[in-house]
Amino acid sequence: MKARIALENGIIFQGDCFSGSGERSGEVVFNTSLSGYQEIITDPSYKGQIVLMTYPLIGNYGINPGDVESKKPFLEGFLVRECSRVYSNWRATQSLPDYLTENDVIGIEGFDTRALTRQIRLKGAMKAVISTENCSDQILVKRARESKGLIGIDLVKEVTCKEPWVWSDKGKFKIVVIDCGLKLNSLRKLSERNCKVTVVPASIALDEIFKIKPDGVLLSNGPGDPSAVTYLVDTVKGLIGKVPLFGICFGHQILGQALGGRTYKLKFGHHGGNHPVKDLKTGKVSITAQNHGFCVDINSLDCESIEVTQVNLNDNTLEGLRHKSLPLFSVQFHPESSPGPHDAEYLFDEFISMIKSYA
Repeated sequence: MKARIALENGIIFQGDCFSGSGERSGEVVFNTSLSGYQEIITDPSYKGQIVLMTYPLIGNYGINPGDVESKKPFLEGFLVRECSRVYSNWRATQSLPDYLTENDVIGIEGFDTRALTRQIRLKGAMKAVISTENCSDQILVKRARESKGLIGIDLVKEVTCKEPWVWSDKGKFKIVVIDCGLKLNSLRKLSERNCKVTVVPASIALDEIFKIKPDGVLLSNGPGDPSAVTYLVDTVKGLIGKVPLFGICFGHQILGQALGGRTYKLKFGHHGGNHPVKDLKTGKVSITAQNHGFCVDINSLDCESIEVTQVNLNDNTLEGLRHKSLPLFSVQFHPESSPGPHDAEYLFDEFISMIKSYA
């Protein structure tokens, strides 16, 4: 089945559909990871986005149920140069095309992914429509331009859990994880560090969090524009200074706003597993996994009370902050990895150390 990718700037790419059918819209972004496509596909942070993989062959080790990062794929479409129908992995239970078809995700291959990546690099992340339907190119471009995009849109409410639930009820430290679109590996990393973990929806009331009596609160990653999720910013304001806080990616952006900062949209975002981040205190450079299209403005933060801890070496954007007197810190990248690299996993240890010191 033939399929087309129509960008809002009028450019059309034609390829072959290897999963799903119909039409979807979203912001198209590229991911530079060489592997880990299963974790990428099931990362809720991709809600509202069409993901383009820059590595040319995807799907060769199949899909297994042990490596999913959420209950299902949330992305709007998956674009690759070549999708492998044949897979080789002793843990695999099905092929990538079968998994995407089962979850009604449109997958497209057989087009120039380098050309599309270059368009995004030059013009920035764009709204797009992917379609297997029989309509004109002009109509698809018009639909892409009229699609809602990400700016000003609250996508957290579409991916967060509906009710609180317990991941682990054994451990020394009681942690509440606010689910903005979390990846399950964050929960695994906390459990490995002797934590009892309760996951709560992003819309939870502040007093409901205090009823749980947590030793610490983790603000998870998630999709969309952080400035649109004002209710969570208000909740976090009420947590500051009352309990140790650790923010990851979207959670970092929410915490930044709660501290008085502003967020803005990056040209094409950071998506992939090869982003160098420098720790300003130690000088150490970590290669990090990232997935975000928005960023906290360094210049909007109160430098008297907030310390910038990490910066991105590619574009000098903010990658981490810490309060100088209150128990809180956050990072823009993904220390839980999945997919890797695993350089920044030590930050979970720092979170536990902060909890011990606060106690």
